[in-house]
Amino acid sequence: MTELHRTDTNHVPTTATRPWRLGRRTRKAVLVTHIVSVGAWIGMDVVLAILVFTAMFTSDPHTLGVSYQALSLFAVWPLFIAGFICLLSGVALGLGTKYGLIRYWWVAVKLVLNLLLTGLVLIALRPTVIQANEQGAELINGTRTTAPVTDLIYPPIVSPLALLFAVIIAVYKPWGRTRKNKTDTRRATSSPTES
Repeated sequence: MTELHRTDTNHVPTTATRPWRLGRRTRKAVLVTHIVSVGAWIGMDVVLAILVFTAMFTSDPHTLGVSYQALSLFAVWPLFIAGFICLLSGVALGLGTKYGLIRYWWVAVKLVLNLLLTGLVLIALRPTVIQANEQGAELINGTRTTAPVTDLIYPPIVSPLALLFAVIIAVYKPWGRTRKNKTDTRRATSSPTES
């Protein structure tokens, strides 16, 4: 591919290599995967919220126990897998499109959010869900009559809000590039400023 690069006095055609890009069909398939994985992630967060808030507001120990045990079915590994697929497809889109991984602020913020939320599933949510599962079994067996929700209240609030924020910035693409182009910088320094 031949591009024209501006020099101080004239236009000189040079050969520049274009970075690797996803093909049209591949990009669309990866984009669909990315959107579906974040949709599944948000859906699991909604179910997590329903179970946590049911456990929080019920007075029936059996309902509390079932809610706690149901968390262990999807709240760690399926949630982690959805987050990981979202991360992989997002990285593929970043590397395979004009947006890059850290070329634009909105992409970098989405990457950090994805890494943070996916990591928190294993680091913070997993131990809490394991403990809730054990308490749920005790509640169902009748060896326990109550179990506080404690730290389970945060994931169904924080995660959907963070994911909603990521979806919004993906649509609106705010903040521009992480650093200015060299040509933009040269133009800004060579043009006189008005006072």
